[in-house]
Amino acid sequence: MDVREFEIPGVKLVIPKRFGDHRGFFSETWSDRAFRQQVADIGFVQDNHSLSAQKGTLRGLHFQKPPSAQGKLVRVVRGAVFDVAVDIRHGSPTFGRHVSVVLDAREGAQLWIPPGFLHGFCTLEDDTEFLYKVTGYYSAADDAGVAWDDPDLGIDWPVDEATAVLSDKDRKHPRLRDLPPIFAYEA
Repeated sequence: MDVREFEIPGVKLVIPKRFGDHRGFFSETWSDRAFRQQVADIGFVQDNHSLSAQKGTLRGLHFQKPPSAQGKLVRVVRGAVFDVAVDIRHGSPTFGRHVSVVLDAREGAQLWIPPGFLHGFCTLEDDTEFLYKVTGYYSAADDAGVAWDDPDLGIDWPVDEATAVLSDKDRKHPRLRDLPPIFAYEA
């Protein structure tokens, strides 16, 4: 696998190798040994799969509070998304900054988002399927989020408020500045 770093340490683009011929391709999309050696020495406990029927569906910005904080390894298996990770570790030199990348089924790249980051995505095609491995089990009591359109974050989403397809929950998240410190930065 090819692993690429971003300006925000910890978030990584993971590109599995694909071996193709006239029949299609083969790709090893997950290897515990390779992930622990090249990305993060962490284990996963749950896989999730979502389908977004309509282009412009926006999910996020989500996180889980400790003790249920989650790291996520995300990928698209059909369609494409604009994917975002925002650093919310207080004391971090990149607090409030984000990484964004287009993930699609054609390339098969994956994004590693460690605990202490918000995560969200917007679909770029109808019928987009999104898979993610998580390091912690879902906890409704620890489920939280930040407004996807928080102007302090400066995310250039590919949709606006009028065209974004959102859940009621995602319409009601607070701005980042209104959250108490939840994650602490550890150098």
